[in-house]
Amino acid sequence: MTVLASALDPGGADHTAHREAMLGKLAELEEEHAKALAGGGEKYLQRHRERGKLLVRERIELLLDPDTPFLELSPLAGWGSDYPVGASIVTGIGVISGVECLISANDPTVRGGASNPWTLKKALRAHEIARVNRLPLVSLVESGGADLPSQKEIFIPGGAMFRDLTRLSASGIPTIAVVFGNSTAGGAYIPGMSDHVIMVKERSKVFLGGPPLVKMATGEESDDESLGGAEMHARTSGLADYFATDEPDALRQARRVVARLNWRKAHPDPGPAEPPKYDAEELLGIVPSDLKIPFDPREVIARIVDGSDFDEFKPLYGRSLATGWAALHGYPIGVLANAQGVLFSEESQKAAQFIQLANQRDIPLLFLHNTTGYMVGRDYEQGGIIKHGAMMINAVSNSRVPHLSVLIGASYGAGHYGMCGRAYDPRFLFAWPSAKSAVMGPQQLAGVMSIVARQSAAAKGQPYDEEADAALRAMVEQQIESESLPLFLSGRLYDDGVIDPRDTRTVLGLCLSALHTAPVEGARGGFGVFRM
Repeated sequence: MTVLASALDPGGADHTAHREAMLGKLAELEEEHAKALAGGGEKYLQRHRERGKLLVRERIELLLDPDTPFLELSPLAGWGSDYPVGASIVTGIGVISGVECLISANDPTVRGGASNPWTLKKALRAHEIARVNRLPLVSLVESGGADLPSQKEIFIPGGAMFRDLTRLSASGIPTIAVVFGNSTAGGAYIPGMSDHVIMVKERSKVFLGGPPLVKMATGEESDDESLGGAEMHARTSGLADYFATDEPDALRQARRVVARLNWRKAHPDPGPAEPPKYDAEELLGIVPSDLKIPFDPREVIARIVDGSDFDEFKPLYGRSLATGWAALHGYPIGVLANAQGVLFSEESQKAAQFIQLANQRDIPLLFLHNTTGYMVGRDYEQGGIIKHGAMMINAVSNSRVPHLSVLIGASYGAGHYGMCGRAYDPRFLFAWPSAKSAVMGPQQLAGVMSIVARQSAAAKGQPYDEEADAALRAMVEQQIESESLPLFLSGRLYDDGVIDPRDTRTVLGLCLSALHTAPVEGARGGFGVFRM
């Protein structure tokens, strides 16, 4: 039998302690998510409602099919910056008229929906997800354009927004813009470059230059409606394809547009799947709060894959990396999960072979991170750890099947790369609250800096200040620790969200369904030179 046996004791002291620590981290995460949900704050929410407008998540809810999930992406964008958490935009994947779509929606309660640098990064990430997974893009537009004080960080890279819209259209991926309010200056090109445009009576304002700018530039007197109102664009300019009487009508029409796209997934839904044999609640107590303590990733796999059924590949070889075949919500997957943290030569070669096999079979790969990186030391260097680690990274880099990554524990050094970190273009990457990621652990990094400084002083014949060294080490450890935490990394869009471990199976199922909208095809050769 290939059903995984579990050695987990849900009532044990260790599990209870780990669970309590995880629940504490989840409570902190909930507080930060609440900031994004609050938008611009009660004052601006009330002002928006008094204007007879729906809030951004109310618009999304009316757009989606009833009782279907919405996978919000990058909800913590901008965390730790000078800008509001969430970056004044909501992005995610949801089902509209039976079609999985990427939704990008401005939150006008946050500085009028103006775009700051994190808004741009978040929107561009959403466009990338739409492109690689071939998801129709629905833009819910209400924005005053760039946040002018930060224009130097937006204007030049911001042109990619419009480039993306045209490239999506050119590749046959539908783009739909529903304009609820301002879409001015450069923002006017969002409806201008979308395949389908819906505007709302006496609400939508789309023009390259508003009345004050027109007055200054040409001396012409004008008003919002004649210059860029919905009725003018529906009757005169032709920019509006559909004219809505109010916001609910605009959302109804958007659903009809999607229904008429004749959009088909490349792979059909596999249908119902057997749930895991073990309770997802137990995922809270698997990962220790101290990531130096090892844990068995098979306990995680057993609680997320169909029927807890896992065919392990090379189980006796390279044992600090578990690899094997499973299904998740009916979709076949190959799993790579770090077992004891360190990647040795055997694990690296095993991973490279496994990745090649997945590409031959057109099977997506799931990477579960808990690694301190590739092993160092004289014996390992002489044994070829560099070329073997490079072999694994080569395989990950040139693999063509979709990759999903979940950081559940440590993800340090080049191990982050070999396990398909952000730079290696996983289709989706999520983190648990327990995860940490950096060039190396805080103590190791501080220790390295101390050794280098000590050697430098000795080479110059200078005395070494031990007190200053201790203070420096403490400061560096604190900095690296804070910069390796999920909130910090998610705020910089190094992942697509920090998730509750109990939601892992659902989140991955939604991602697998979305990515199967596009063809799933592996590389046939083309892995470059493997150094032997």
